[in-house]
Amino acid sequence: MRAPDGRLRTTSLRLRTVVAILVLLAVLLTGLVVAVEAVLGVRLRAQVEDRLRDRASAAAALVGVLDADDLADRLSAQGLSVRIVQPDGAAVEAGPTPAQLRAGPPDPKALPAPVPAEEGSSAAGSTASGARITSSSVHEDDGVLTLRSDLDDGTRITLTAGTRDVQETLAQLGWVMGGASAAFLGVAVVGVVVVVRRTLRPLDEVTAAARSIAGGDRGRRLRPARTDTEIGRVATAFDEMLDAVEGAEAQAVAAEERVRAFLSDAAHELRTPVAGVRAAADTLVRNGDDDPTTREVLAVHVVRQADRAARLVDDMLTMARLDRGIDLERRPTDLVPWLDTEVDRLRLRLPLTTIRVETPDTSVEADVDPDRLAQVVGNLVDNAARATGPEGTVRIGLTDTVDGPVLTVEDDGPGIASVDRERVFDRLVRLEDARDARSGGAGLGLPIARGIAVAHGGTLACGEVGDLGGAVFVLRLPSSAHVHAVAPPPLVPGASAR
Repeated sequence: MRAPDGRLRTTSLRLRTVVAILVLLAVLLTGLVVAVEAVLGVRLRAQVEDRLRDRASAAAALVGVLDADDLADRLSAQGLSVRIVQPDGAAVEAGPTPAQLRAGPPDPKALPAPVPAEEGSSAAGSTASGARITSSSVHEDDGVLTLRSDLDDGTRITLTAGTRDVQETLAQLGWVMGGASAAFLGVAVVGVVVVVRRTLRPLDEVTAAARSIAGGDRGRRLRPARTDTEIGRVATAFDEMLDAVEGAEAQAVAAEERVRAFLSDAAHELRTPVAGVRAAADTLVRNGDDDPTTREVLAVHVVRQADRAARLVDDMLTMARLDRGIDLERRPTDLVPWLDTEVDRLRLRLPLTTIRVETPDTSVEADVDPDRLAQVVGNLVDNAARATGPEGTVRIGLTDTVDGPVLTVEDDGPGIASVDRERVFDRLVRLEDARDARSGGAGLGLPIARGIAVAHGGTLACGEVGDLGGAVFVLRLPSSAHVHAVAPPPLVPGASAR
């Protein structure tokens, strides 16, 4: 949950948890007290009502056996307010008034003495003359409960009992349960604080681990015993985040080192042609116009060194575009005639190198950028020509597989050791520095070729020794390339020349 200004709310989790639990307990206890009082109040009032109904039934049985005054005295002796209205309209009242019943239960000493049982013994056996209750109604008003019963002989008996004792019992119960609830909440406060503190202790460990890692202990991890709990999931996510951050940090450091090495190597590579141009210019300035032959030689040297520097700059710009994600102009291309055309161009550029081509009789379709793919083949053939020497042999093969077209470039040179087959794709790396320096290679051909292959969704790798005995480079293209340009992953700084 965030504040209106967008910041994360940082209210104490312990305080929020304790308060929430205590509020919930208070609500539950209040509901319990109210429910107990309501149920007990209904039960007590039902008992008073049952008592009145029993007395009304007994009084109905004695109607006609005892006169109204004696019957009223007997009922009032039990603490009831009695009103008997006879069929002729005469009314008899006895017992405490409703106002007295509201004030509290009557004093037993103030009640009239009950009629001895033997006085009514003769009438007890004559219950046949009693009456029956035809209807009754109950009414409660301000501390008194009144039962009105109509008999079949026209008599009406009204009995009233006080409920103040019920109210006092409920009040006492409320005080007892309220006090007990307050004591329970007090104990619960201590217990909840202790439990919550122990429960949230893993969060303190997470905080301590985070501060320790910020202080330099990069290898520290929480390693939760269980990952299916809330704390376990948080700890697992924390460890995964640390692994990712540590990996990203290592990658950033490695990338920075690669950039520094690349800049250093690029500066070194550029220094050579620039130094040659400077030396030639100084010679021209010193000799002036006296020696035309020398000027011509130096001019050719300047042109060659400037061309070498220009090629290096172009290769560096191409590597930068590959790192950003180069845009490819894809179109469906039959690779068989395309490869024949590219080989013809390479033969014109490398007249002393024997270039053989092996292609299938059927067409090999692919969705590629022909110009960029030609750059890949050109870099691979140039690399092979530098390895084999001026009169070497290079074989180019094209096959169509289920996974897509496969193009191989093989030479009869000295080959590449297994430990260097991946390193040759590092930027500005040479396996034979002197020969590459003479040939003008800067060590960017193979990295550029791999970058273009990856941008096509394919791969470029150095394979095992081939039939000619030299190096073998295998270019694999996807069977169905994506239409949009794909940004390749950061290339490991690499080189092409050997």
